[in-house]
Amino acid sequence: MSNNSVKAAGGGKTELQRNLSPWHVWAIAFGCIIGWGSFINPGKKFLPNSGVAGTAIAMVLGALVMMVIAESYAYMVPKYPKAGGEFTFTKACFGNRMAYICGWFLVAAYLTNVPMNSTAIGLIVDGLDGEADILKFGFHYVVAGFDIYMGEMMLAMGILLLFGVLNILGVEKAGFLQTILAVLLAASVLTLTIAALVSSKTSIHNMLPWWGFNKSQAVSDYAAGLYKGVDAYAHKGTSGIVSAILATFAIAPWAFVGFDTIPQTAEEYKFSHRKVRFIMIVAIVFGACVYIANNTLTAAALENWPDLIVESSSTPWLLLAAAERLLGLPGKILVGVAVSCAVLSGIMGFYLASSRLMYSMSRDGFLPEWFGEIDPRFGTPRNAMLFCMLISLSGPILGREALGWFVDMSAIGASIGYMFTCMAAVVTINRDGDGRKGLKTLAAAGAAFSIIFMILQLVPIPGLSGVHFGKESYIMLVVWSVLGLVFYLRQQKSIG
Repeated sequence: MSNNSVKAAGGGKTELQRNLSPWHVWAIAFGCIIGWGSFINPGKKFLPNSGVAGTAIAMVLGALVMMVIAESYAYMVPKYPKAGGEFTFTKACFGNRMAYICGWFLVAAYLTNVPMNSTAIGLIVDGLDGEADILKFGFHYVVAGFDIYMGEMMLAMGILLLFGVLNILGVEKAGFLQTILAVLLAASVLTLTIAALVSSKTSIHNMLPWWGFNKSQAVSDYAAGLYKGVDAYAHKGTSGIVSAILATFAIAPWAFVGFDTIPQTAEEYKFSHRKVRFIMIVAIVFGACVYIANNTLTAAALENWPDLIVESSSTPWLLLAAAERLLGLPGKILVGVAVSCAVLSGIMGFYLASSRLMYSMSRDGFLPEWFGEIDPRFGTPRNAMLFCMLISLSGPILGREALGWFVDMSAIGASIGYMFTCMAAVVTINRDGDGRKGLKTLAAAGAAFSIIFMILQLVPIPGLSGVHFGKESYIMLVVWSVLGLVFYLRQQKSIG
């Protein structure tokens, strides 16, 4: 198969079908940005690490940086309106080897998010059903301290198979369902936010400490019987405030990974590629608003949220407790709808992005041609989707904690994609001389920010707890890199 040909299974359609509207594309991006993490991390990371003020500032700064990076995407997509996005840009500007590196780590960024989202399904049901434990039946085992039950596994696998099949049946169907999920997600969070603003049960005083606190020291002292309140552990002073902001700002590539999935479906737009910039910015703004709203209303509604974090033996789902305090059962239902839509739209969106990326890499000879086959009836990359489904089914089997070691690479993969896109924009502007005023400066700044994000993720920095990789994630990064080298050597002839 030549580098520019596309194979249809059994003949028939040989191209991806142009069926995606601007609404569909926005929903794909927004649904990928907002996942389970935006609902559980107020209690797990955001409030203890950065507090209400630090998280809000970090998310605004992160969104602004993503908008800077998005300018390069908006410039490059009309230049190369093909599936593959960052991989395609890198290949055009820096050649095959750099394109392979970019594509290989983007596969990790997108594909690992599908099984990770699936493992949240059981946690959602477990949080909503109280003591009923309706999914905790059948055989049971533990991986990395995470309990896995047959009931949870069956439900997660069923949803993975269903959404995978929907992707194969046509991108228009997938886009329509994605739009419904994204709108329900946004509406649910907006309703909760309005309820918090008008409720007498919320208080600005509840948001203290504004910049978070030293969680590890507080938990240690609590275990030793020395904990007497959060004030002694609050982040204070210039260094404490800066550290609080950086702790959340550093994970911006993880928080906003998803807006960059927009170029992956560029061949399937039925609208002008010039609209990409506006769609990306709207998706990023919506994402930042959801992160800030979830975190702020959680603290505002729970007077003792620091104590709940310190005294809990596991990560407390504080947002669910806050919603229940504000609205009772309807509050729990709203959170259930919102987080379910977030998880399901994440599965759908990253399925789309992963399969299109692998299809594009196959078309250019970077992956076996089997991945590039188009379904003759539905015009979708069927085999790439089947592979994504097969890999994703491992998620419910391995469990959430083990997958977390792989998902840490999502932020690295996204940062690599951002960096190459911004650098490709600089090269293309220099070559064609058609970038709008200041775009080259923005592209260079975007590349610099991407490198800074990678340093923050890979290099342990004192005072920034929970930002850099854990030991297991470093090992997974090395393993993934070695696998990539082996695969490259095997495909080198066809890549060349």
